[in-house]
Amino acid sequence: MQRARLLPPPIAPAAPPTPVLVITGPSGVGKGTLIRLLLGRCPGLQLSVSATTRPPREGEVNGREYHFLSRSDFDQRVERREFIEHAEYAGNRYGTLRSELERPAGGIVLEIEIQGARQVRETLPEAVQVFIAPPSLEDLQERLVGRASDSEEQIARRMEVAPVEMAAREEFSTVVVNEDLDAALAELASLAAKMCGPDEPESS
Repeated sequence: MQRARLLPPPIAPAAPPTPVLVITGPSGVGKGTLIRLLLGRCPGLQLSVSATTRPPREGEVNGREYHFLSRSDFDQRVERREFIEHAEYAGNRYGTLRSELERPAGGIVLEIEIQGARQVRETLPEAVQVFIAPPSLEDLQERLVGRASDSEEQIARRMEVAPVEMAAREEFSTVVVNEDLDAALAELASLAAKMCGPDEPESS
């Protein structure tokens, strides 16, 4: 008499990775404003909170705007390979922790510098990458001065690298020129709809 063979339970298929939307561009181009409005239009998206070694600005909260780390803590996390990308910009270090991409969401938005976007392109080739461009360098400088969050020295350093950053737009298949905020938001929302579904109707 043959005994019934006990078969192992079937292996459940791995959950599909959370879609990632990378938004990059020169500092001061309006990435933060566009992302804030985009998250309101597409509730399925969540913003990855970057880590940085720069000190908090007035009103910023650790874990909300950024994970504020000391340079030694940042370096130790780099050695432990806790970052999906990291780069130095204007004298400070920035990076995206791998744990930020593991949260349950319809999609994760990364607001990162161009160096970081290049790294993500290598490690996550399936990620959708968008370059946000200003209408001109003059417009970019006006925005940096107008937001009144950087010193004159910081603005000068950002404008020094801005032409190089602008040239990087050729690397991206999707470029959104932030000249008209509503039009730029509509372009981003169209891309995001493929990740988290169409926009929900606004309540009256």
